[in-house]
Amino acid sequence: MKTALTIAGSDSCGGAGIQADIKTMTANGVYAMSAITALTAQNTTGVTGIMEVSPEFLQEQLTDVIEDIWPDAVKIGMVSSSGLIEVIADTIEKYQLKHVVVDPVMVATSGAKLISEDAIATLKQRLIPLADVITPNIPEAEVLADMKIASSDDMVAAAKKISEGYGCAVLCKGGHNMNDANDLLYRDGGCKWFYGNRIDNPNTHGTGCTLSSAIASNLAKGMELDAAVDGAKRYISGALAAMLDLGKGSGPMNHAFAIVRDNR
Repeated sequence: MKTALTIAGSDSCGGAGIQADIKTMTANGVYAMSAITALTAQNTTGVTGIMEVSPEFLQEQLTDVIEDIWPDAVKIGMVSSSGLIEVIADTIEKYQLKHVVVDPVMVATSGAKLISEDAIATLKQRLIPLADVITPNIPEAEVLADMKIASSDDMVAAAKKISEGYGCAVLCKGGHNMNDANDLLYRDGGCKWFYGNRIDNPNTHGTGCTLSSAIASNLAKGMELDAAVDGAKRYISGALAAMLDLGKGSGPMNHAFAIVRDNR
């Protein structure tokens, strides 16, 4: 069985972060492992507390996992401090980990910064250049490309600038009033659009975590990047279309929509 390692924060309500990653990886047929960067107290209405792990403890988690069960792919989610980013980058380099997917969680949909400027700088310098593919949303792509994105042409220009500047493939995610969930993959000097219809479901908690984890799962199984992205988009569309409705805020998707249940 192929394996995937998620390095991210815990979401106590189960819709995003480590919990969403493990559900996604399991649903996509790979064995999921985890290294937790932070505990959060949160639900569908917001985050009330964050307890970050130490760089030393993150290193211990990573070493124990990698030296026992080798990860065929790695997904990296929100990492809020430079020290933790350095540990992750050092580990990728030491073990020469492959199929690294980075979801560069930096900026909220509102435009608010979610991590410090120092951590963003370290993310740019150490981690993104080690990724096979990164999955920024529009606000994050604006930070990485240092430009405003107001059109599909701007998405292409920004993805090209990021890809050539950091040496990785870039999946620039649509949405944010840009288009109907159309995502742009730029790599090796060329681009490809992955078209999708916006699903009328307000419960979108954890969509970024889920998409990047599905891509990592598909890469772990040996899929080429285009096919991995296509399969991940189909998976997330199914999870959204299942119309799960939990919680008082923006709720989670149904990651297990394709699993046949015996309700007896």
